[in-house]
Amino acid sequence: MLGKRVVQLGYGMQGKASLVDLLEAPGVGEIVVTDCYPGFERDIAALGETRVKAVSVDATKSEELAAVMAGADVVVELLPGLFALPVARLAAKLGVNLVSAMYLANPGEQDPVRREANQRELAEIDAVMKEKGKVILEEFGMDPGIDLVLGRACLDGLDEVHAFHSYGAGFPEREAANNPIRYKFTWSIVGVMRSYLRPAVVIKNGLDVPVRADEMFSRANTHILDLPEMGGPLECFPNGDSSHFARAFGIRETVKDMGRYICRWPGHAAYWEIMAKCGFLSDDPIRVGGCEVAPTAFCAALLGSQEQFFYGEGERDVALVRTDARGLKNGKPWRVICQVVDKRDLKSGLTSMQRTVGFPVSIGARMILDGRLEKKGVVSPSEVPFEEFMSELGRRGIRWSREEGPWDGRMEP
Repeated sequence: MLGKRVVQLGYGMQGKASLVDLLEAPGVGEIVVTDCYPGFERDIAALGETRVKAVSVDATKSEELAAVMAGADVVVELLPGLFALPVARLAAKLGVNLVSAMYLANPGEQDPVRREANQRELAEIDAVMKEKGKVILEEFGMDPGIDLVLGRACLDGLDEVHAFHSYGAGFPEREAANNPIRYKFTWSIVGVMRSYLRPAVVIKNGLDVPVRADEMFSRANTHILDLPEMGGPLECFPNGDSSHFARAFGIRETVKDMGRYICRWPGHAAYWEIMAKCGFLSDDPIRVGGCEVAPTAFCAALLGSQEQFFYGEGERDVALVRTDARGLKNGKPWRVICQVVDKRDLKSGLTSMQRTVGFPVSIGARMILDGRLEKKGVVSPSEVPFEEFMSELGRRGIRWSREEGPWDGRMEP
């Protein structure tokens, strides 16, 4: 893949890790990185890498995106979630390969008309990419991403699936959880706020059970995951539409109990349940004096202005990805658990969230460039060659474990 041209859209926290890894890829001749924050070009110049070129792009302007994406051998997309589908549209129009860490269509979309329209558009994009012999590797970060890869491995270990629970979370190491909310930010603060007011669906007794956005933190919807390797119990609450993923995995007909969850240290849920129900997580602006201010923007600005909500030197975050499948194997009750636990690399300074999002998109780009990912069209993480991908993560110090054995019949997480 000598002289390949890579375009990376976005140079935020995860983009920094992706670029570090892309610079190690053999045969890449040029890496064009785009962003538009003040000082962006200066930050790229400070790297001292002649192969890296900074281009200021306003991602709301499709013509600017198209100009930089055209002719790329692969585009790595690390923009806020609302740009994922527009960038995929452009990739199909231009006929360029794309790796995205985000959902192309929001699996939490509740409006059936919009959901159907999104699915139709994705089918059209898939058809165009197949016709052009190109690939869009979607949802290829940590969650979504690594969780879907491990989930497929778990499910393939069973003949029939009755329960499936998955966890994707980033949070401070226990010693670093030293502020009132026991949490520190490793990605967009306003993105975190928005993820805390999102409806979900879990499956119980074979039925879809909706969870209202302002109820995701309620005691009825949370449970405790107590893993020895975490050093203490974690609160877990619903994340997204489990029924959507059950259909995607092909297990909806047999699964009786299923959920996708985020984890935090105890006390986090009680705080944010109050915040959600008091309107602090709304994107709808309110008038304050002579200004229109969105509560989410206010919360993000307030928390983002305080050092206590960010990692100091020597403090580490933890990324936890865990998939737990239960059902039948050879006619007997069986359980398969796959798990990744990663922590901040204090030598490089990269957080575990940067590593577990930035490295997968870079690995995906490499697999497209060198032909290891042969499938064309819109490709899910569960369709990526498992051993290849997990070996690549292992080379970067991100290791996984697998545990399996008889299942006691318990369905709940």
